[in-house]
Amino acid sequence: MKLHLARDTKLLIAEDQVLAKSHMHYALEQLGFKNMDYVDRPSHALSALQEHDYDAIICSYNLRSEQGGYFLLEQLNESHALPLTSAFIFTSADTSAEVVHAIIELQPDEFIAKPFSVNELDRRLSRVLSRKKALRNVYAFMDKEDYEKALAEVEYFLLQPEFAEHFPLAMKIKGDLFIITERFREAVAFFESIINVQDFGWAKMGIAKSLLALNEFDDAEREIIQLAMRPDSALEAYDLLTKLQIKQSAFDDALECTTLACDISPQNIPRHMMAINLARITHDYESQFASAKKVVRYAKDSIHDKPEIYLTAARAGVDFAMTSEPEHVNNIVKQTNEYLRQLKKAHPKAALNDELTVIDARLHYLKDDTAKAQMLLSDFHTDHAQHHSTEALLDRAKALHEIGMKKESIAILDAISSRQDEEHDDLNLMATYLKQEKAEKEAITLSPKVLNNTAVAQYKQGNLEQSYTTFSHAFRVMPKNPSIALNYLQAIVRARKTGAQRVPSALTEVKKCREILETAILSDEQRSRYENVKSILKSE
Repeated sequence: MKLHLARDTKLLIAEDQVLAKSHMHYALEQLGFKNMDYVDRPSHALSALQEHDYDAIICSYNLRSEQGGYFLLEQLNESHALPLTSAFIFTSADTSAEVVHAIIELQPDEFIAKPFSVNELDRRLSRVLSRKKALRNVYAFMDKEDYEKALAEVEYFLLQPEFAEHFPLAMKIKGDLFIITERFREAVAFFESIINVQDFGWAKMGIAKSLLALNEFDDAEREIIQLAMRPDSALEAYDLLTKLQIKQSAFDDALECTTLACDISPQNIPRHMMAINLARITHDYESQFASAKKVVRYAKDSIHDKPEIYLTAARAGVDFAMTSEPEHVNNIVKQTNEYLRQLKKAHPKAALNDELTVIDARLHYLKDDTAKAQMLLSDFHTDHAQHHSTEALLDRAKALHEIGMKKESIAILDAISSRQDEEHDDLNLMATYLKQEKAEKEAITLSPKVLNNTAVAQYKQGNLEQSYTTFSHAFRVMPKNPSIALNYLQAIVRARKTGAQRVPSALTEVKKCREILETAILSDEQRSRYENVKSILKSE
């Protein structure tokens, strides 16, 4: 460590373990650092950063109090409270894949595994502090969001041979600035010139991002798939592939990709929220509930721990219960009520009476107490919509439709849609979901809870055409349910055999049903019925 570099650097150390703090203090003193402040919890670190300017923060990922190191850096990134001119360095004794991926996603300037030697700390700190000092002018302009001056500064930097060791990072910053300023053609050309010299993963990622922004989907997909096969870029590649598939309206594929990414790095709350939105669009109620539960689990005591996450979990539970087999409903409702209990405990002062009343009404409807549900929902008028969130209104629209108030439900969805036109939504997921919900609720009178039972009764009574229509509606809103897929498939086959119904899209619908049934866990009775249907299809 160059002595002047150590002496000129002001450090903030966030560490709550006595031995680790003692070792860090000894190592830093050996390296010549004199100006050091110590804190043992994230809130104290935030206060210190508001009062002083630090050149670097060395933070233990494993802080046991409050949110921990992960959520400290996440909050700093969210609030832009840490300038790019300052370094953030994680230390951790846990080097599991989950932790490493979580840290990489937050993009600290360095990660040092515990225990470390004085020499190791010297090498890592020297590298970080020297590049922060060398690129200080570039970072200062980026902090001010003056990207044109930042580009000019990085161009000048790349002409200084004494900074050659930092050129790869400077070139990455230059490419990132092209993307930030939406100069995507220049970005592609620049990143390609880099790859012609050296195969940097970040340059390939830059090409993929730029091609995706240019809507050149085939070329972007080719680049992204290659990146997904590289361990160092797989996670970011899955995110890009999700965006690509959303732009192409391939929502099932997008959900699969974002679920894979969530499994790799489960602490990323925005990605779980993306999974929830995609699961809603694809009618994958089980995945929706699973993702909502993970949000509550990983957001605990973080900047994401807000009443909305518990409401989202409870609403997802009701959606799942509304579309599940009767034998599973009680268990799902029990889990839903647990999230409502957690909400009241974590946020006792939250004013959520209207939101909780709607959830309560839907739970009463699940118990076949429609009269109670109607009573709870009776005092709402559409002109009150501006006082409620989009999610609260959406849940109310579902509740009203379930109890037979279709007109009122559609009126609320219209009100939300007009609001959505004024809001910015990069991937249009909410707009897509609202459009889908409105179309389904206009076309389908019955609630998901009663659709299948009604269709089965019609089928048994010999009302083939009526039952076919009802089964098609049930499969439209519950396409992942194997029981409904099997019933619908039988209805299609019987309608074709008797000539009672001409089914113009029969082949497509048969294919969809079979895709669900081939991978589902079926009972012996369902398996026997499915084998019988397959034999009929084969003979045809």
